[in-house]
Amino acid sequence: MVRSMTGYGKGFAENSDARVTIEMKSVNHRYLDLNIKLPKKLNFLESVVRNKIGESIFRGKVDVYITLLEHSDACYQVSINDAMAAKYYESISAMAEKLGVDNDMKASSIVRLPDVIELTENDADEDSLKELVLSALSDCIDQFVESRIAEGQRLESDLVSKMDDMLILVDKLEKRSPQIIEEYKARLTSKIQELLDDTKIDEARIAQEVTMYADKICIDEEMVRLKSHVAETRSVFDLDKEVGRKLDFLAQELNREANTILSKSTDVEIADIGITLKTLIEKVREQIQNIE
Repeated sequence: MVRSMTGYGKGFAENSDARVTIEMKSVNHRYLDLNIKLPKKLNFLESVVRNKIGESIFRGKVDVYITLLEHSDACYQVSINDAMAAKYYESISAMAEKLGVDNDMKASSIVRLPDVIELTENDADEDSLKELVLSALSDCIDQFVESRIAEGQRLESDLVSKMDDMLILVDKLEKRSPQIIEEYKARLTSKIQELLDDTKIDEARIAQEVTMYADKICIDEEMVRLKSHVAETRSVFDLDKEVGRKLDFLAQELNREANTILSKSTDVEIADIGITLKTLIEKVREQIQNIE
């Protein structure tokens, strides 16, 4: 199955204490490159998240954003630093007495001073958080993979169409190739007749020249390999695994055959077909870069 390397997914899970939201998005990359951003409180789950994603996603630069919203009073604890508050009060009282001013210090004023109130986070319930994260991650991955499959189907449809176009071009090459030999033989015979005038033409010599020319420009093997590579490319679409690297290799092979055809070409029509074929293959290679 063809899957695109471009995808997006989102999932969330919630209980009485917290809500976890996970978003994933990806672009092309030669290998799997995971960039996971998560709150400090969830750092202990990074390897778990990484391994879980790696079970379903094999290529692409994937950005993962995990957010945690806690809405339970039990998550935090507020405490008063009595010693620090007493020090502030003693110092302010002494200053008021020394300056001869009223000491209007109240508790509400003292708690605003630095380090008087301490806000601490209670130890996390790691099992509960892990359950939330995995639940949200599962939904996110499902949606993410679905988006890749949907885009992959569009890519596959486009590639199949281009494969059909390639076969049409190969068919034109097959029809044109024998005509070149006959045209060359006719030109060679005409030229020899013009040079020798009434002298008898050596048919064996002409046949030899035509054979040498035919061997030089023969593209039969290239056309056979082109059709074979197209057929193999079609079969790769049905594989139940990541197919991008295999398709990339086949695209390189297609391009190699097209280059060889152009290098052997002495005919304008063959050259035009070869150029059109190379252009089509280049479009295929670009599309394949998007496939996982």
